[in-house]
Amino acid sequence: MLGALALLGSTAALGSEKPSDEALVHGLRAGGYNLYFRHAATDWQTDDHVTAAGDWVSCDSKKMRQLTPAGREAARAVGEAMRALGIPVRHVLASPYCRTVETARALALGPVETTTDIMNLRVADFFGGESAIAARTRQRLSISPQAGTNTVLVAHGNVIRAATGEYPDEAGAVIFRPEGNGKFSVLAHVSPTEWARLAATFTQPRRDR
Repeated sequence: MLGALALLGSTAALGSEKPSDEALVHGLRAGGYNLYFRHAATDWQTDDHVTAAGDWVSCDSKKMRQLTPAGREAARAVGEAMRALGIPVRHVLASPYCRTVETARALALGPVETTTDIMNLRVADFFGGESAIAARTRQRLSISPQAGTNTVLVAHGNVIRAATGEYPDEAGAVIFRPEGNGKFSVLAHVSPTEWARLAATFTQPRRDR
């Protein structure tokens, strides 16, 4: 397993070795990472109906696929776990889709800013094509957050798979170490249940005074 110093100081690729839970939490608390979340669970019985630019922002379940109640709860629980762990977040970016913005807001880690840099590939034709979106996503992942903080990005599974080959669970995160100039390395995947486990392990219950 990687030690905390290796986690924080190395800019080399991590390869297939996963950091220990302790090193992962220590590193995230220190900041310097980009956390890419796939939006939380949606109702797959419904489809997106995009006929014109801007349709994707609709929160009408008859027009666009929306989060399920379980998805909303999962996103809320992930955000609660991250706050309990003391993970600092400076910026929260989301694709303009209603389900990604709602996921980002449910995390409750800070104000949510939308960006088409991480737009769903299903509407790629409106934004220069799939390759252009994948390139912009890689650029975003290579940018270092403000010192001592992390950046959260909330978007779609198809985007991160096209840009990096990674594919997180719904409401799960891929954690990237930015290295600049479009380069980054993958630190870990963290599922919603793993966030809860980490919070239970590395936070102490409050004591009455």
